[in-house]
Amino acid sequence: MLRFWSNVIGNQLVWLCAVVGAGHGLWWPALLAAAVYVASQLAWSPQPSVEARLMGVAIGCGLVVDGLAGGTGRVVYAAAHPSAWLAPIWILALWAAFAMTLTVSFAVLQRHLRVAALVGLLLAPLAYLSAARGWSSVTFAAPTWQGVAMLGLGWAVALPLLAACARHWQRRMDPINTLAAGEAR
Repeated sequence: MLRFWSNVIGNQLVWLCAVVGAGHGLWWPALLAAAVYVASQLAWSPQPSVEARLMGVAIGCGLVVDGLAGGTGRVVYAAAHPSAWLAPIWILALWAAFAMTLTVSFAVLQRHLRVAALVGLLLAPLAYLSAARGWSSVTFAAPTWQGVAMLGLGWAVALPLLAACARHWQRRMDPINTLAAGEAR
């Protein structure tokens, strides 16, 4: 239970550091908070190689989802790279931190990929809207709904992909499940 709550609260603290920092034009608070959080989650993880692989895929998703949103001009990120097509480092730090939740607090999504798509479609854009309204770390070009829809659709694809990767890699790496599957044959 302690791992679950530290996973949830730690991820939220990374998000807060990232959006407040970006709202002030700073990318490094996100990087620092994410580094501490990711390191702690890797240390607690029974399968750190799974978490590390998920982090790589999540950063790739962030490059695509937020890179497209920024590159099209639908979403403008504070503390961003000079190229709008490159997702800002603070956003990528958030994706890396989020990857740590896929085997702990969001592990249920591994068994429910449609729910993962729905969560991505509906809830992920709320985080961006909160960042925009609360700290001005993200702004949306008019009409706002287009940027929100673009992010929602991107997350609706990315989150089930990440959940499926988590499920697949955990099964492959878990010697107890592997042994049980072999005995069942």
